Amino acid sequence: MRQAALLLLITAACGGSMTMVADDVAPPDVDAQVGPVCAAAPADATGQGTYYNADGTGNCSFDASTDFHVAAMNAADYGNADWCGACLQVTGPKGSTVVRVVDQCPGCAKGDLDLSQTAFGELAPLSAGRIAITWHEVACDVTGPIGYHFKAGDTKFYTPIQIRNARYPIAKLEVQQGGAYVAIPRVDYNYFVPSAGLGDGPFALRTTDTRGHVVEDAAIALGDGVTRDGAAQFPVCP
Repeated sequence: MRQAALLLLITAACGGSMTMVADDVAPPDVDAQVGPVCAAAPADATGQGTYYNADGTGNCSFDASTDFHVAAMNAADYGNADWCGACLQVTGPKGSTVVRVVDQCPGCAKGDLDLSQTAFGELAPLSAGRIAITWHEVACDVTGPIGYHFKAGDTKFYTPIQIRNARYPIAKLEVQQGGAYVAIPRVDYNYFVPSAGLGDGPFALRTTDTRGHVVEDAAIALGDGVTRDGAAQFPVCP
């Protein structure tokens, strides 16, 4: 549910900014809050593609999905859940497909992807087993705003938050405390986990994607196993 009093700042694609505020909220200081927009995408990668019986769950802690165009990222590139939620265009012997990163593949070498059977089958026959691939990041084809998912069991003392439905991977999540934004540490299972909880809420949150776009929400209510809608979605970079 959208919050009644929203403060939204979202940087417009490649070179501008757009500010939307509720009537009773003062406009933000745009220059102080907007980071660089449309930063360059990571370079193309090459590696080996394999497949596994994927259902959308995994180390990124997403729910099971009916869209089986998903993949597990090799451990070297996975980092600290850096690629979770990213969409990749993968090219193999027979063509290309787009997958979403939902898991980690500990046994994969740098550049490798462990693909769902559905995705692998669009690149080569499953009987091939292992194929040469190239891949690069693309914008996820999402609709609606980003979502703030509160882990089951969240309380004012323990408040892990995960960003969902984002067009690009998430670089940073911050919460406003004492008049300033403070970064919330991220863990490798793709939640941002404050050391001592966030209190009763509602929370003023600022989310930055890997392309430098920023979305701010002024009043996200505490939840337990629920996803709260944010105010907007990150714009598409060319």
